Amino acid sequence: MAQVPQTFFDALAVRTWCGLALESLGRAREEIDAINVYPVADGDTGTNLYLTVESAVGAVEAVFTAYEVGRPTLADAARAMAHGALIGARGNSGTILAQLLRGMAQVLADGETAHTDGSGLRLALRQAADSARRAVAHPVEGTVLTVASAAADAAHSAAGDDCGAVARAAYEGARTALDATPGQLAVLERAGVVDAGGRGLLAVLGALVETFTGEAVSPVAGAHTRVAGSRAAGDGAPLAETADCADVLDAGGPAFEVIYLLEAEDAAVARLRERLDGLGDSLVIVGGDGLWNVHVHVDDAGAAVEAGVEAGRPYRIRITHFGAGDAHTTGERLPRERVQRAVVAVVPGEGLAGLYGEAGATTVLARPGEPPASGELVQAVRRAHAREVVLLPNDAELRHTAAAAAEQARAEGIRVALIPTRSAVQGIAALAVHEPDRRFDEDVVSMTSAAGATRYAEVAVAERQSWTMAGICQAGDVLGLIDGDVAVIGTDVTATAAGVLDRMLSAGGELVTLVLGDEAPETIAEHLEARVRESYLAVDTVVYRGGRQGAVLLIGVE
Repeated sequence: MAQVPQTFFDALAVRTWCGLALESLGRAREEIDAINVYPVADGDTGTNLYLTVESAVGAVEAVFTAYEVGRPTLADAARAMAHGALIGARGNSGTILAQLLRGMAQVLADGETAHTDGSGLRLALRQAADSARRAVAHPVEGTVLTVASAAADAAHSAAGDDCGAVARAAYEGARTALDATPGQLAVLERAGVVDAGGRGLLAVLGALVETFTGEAVSPVAGAHTRVAGSRAAGDGAPLAETADCADVLDAGGPAFEVIYLLEAEDAAVARLRERLDGLGDSLVIVGGDGLWNVHVHVDDAGAAVEAGVEAGRPYRIRITHFGAGDAHTTGERLPRERVQRAVVAVVPGEGLAGLYGEAGATTVLARPGEPPASGELVQAVRRAHAREVVLLPNDAELRHTAAAAAEQARAEGIRVALIPTRSAVQGIAALAVHEPDRRFDEDVVSMTSAAGATRYAEVAVAERQSWTMAGICQAGDVLGLIDGDVAVIGTDVTATAAGVLDRMLSAGGELVTLVLGDEAPETIAEHLEARVRESYLAVDTVVYRGGRQGAVLLIGVE
């Protein structure tokens, strides 16, 4: 079905563009992954770009949902797009794409105009290309940076102020530049491919054309993934399977990819840039206004994280070991044998991530206010590399996201069972009875039963005045929620937690699980353990440290 064209670049155009870009990257993801040889041939550029845009889409949709009447301004939508991409950026190309979108947003959000025309789009594309190039420590031609600059140059030369004409000129300029990338970067020429990040940007620009013209651009798969003279076995063979990584890549590169979000001042980030530049390569730092996304390849991952700690407060830290047989080894890449069964779980804090990891689960960290997208869950399922996967969302709000991820994984031939856990403590109970040697159905039934038999609660601090099941709460009140509903409103964390625990144990129980957040009082665990020991015979208590998990305290009663 043809897309209804947008005449001007307004909030609705931002929303439409993001949605179409996600669809386009979804169709091209596997193709882009297959041609990913620079800067590391880890086969995930398409996936990383998809996840980055998916996060931008989620942020834009959240802004539209917040308006019960009318719609957000162009500035609102553009800022949401940029922020969503920033916090969800994955990999080298995803991080650069986030800065491209941020550069565009800086122009689109300048002032409170309802919309802009082709002249504004030209300026936005120019700012995007320039800001992305500045964010990369050592820009390399023949990459997505080259393609972005070519798009901006072509847009500047387009006649008139029609957004569709400017977008199409940018697309055609990018396509020409993409075709030329193998002549600019030897690693691409040896592999017989174009730049994967540039190919992803072309998909995003194609979505921009469709936004303003209503016409989908012609697919570029065949013509833009393989170049003349490639060593591919045949027209239908994926490049990644026919090109020898030993010929394509230089050996001896850094062993780890380190990515984290960072809250820091500009001056501290400037010092961090110098420090990380000395530690490794592929350094990209994007963002601003106190929030940054840091990406670097290093041999000493700990030093890269410590540098972030010195600069500010790093979080959502992701460290990937390229490993044996990957981009930095010269031997043959051997496929890892799939395990029979794995558990994939969403966890709210680093402490629980460690606990789940020790139990053998593959974890996805959900920061407060930053729930994972379905693409991130699918990526975790793939990372588990199992024939059968048990998926634990551990949050009632993630049920639809987890269901979508499960469906996509099933379409890829993975057997997935979704257990609708609504809290991390229910996930702990399910994981405790997990036995991978059992039949899959029996294991799922046992884990589901254990989760369902666990009542869950949390103690949190109210952010604003609101109506609750227990009455009106004020900002700063301590809330005790049982099975998702506010049951207790208090002023003291420990007293409120004790009240919640008494209510839960009045119906019986054998085991109490306490998961302490970073904001929990130091003596709360000791106080609650003593209360259980003195008032409830034959009830055991186990305590875990959850880290920065949003809630002050999580409680489970089995």
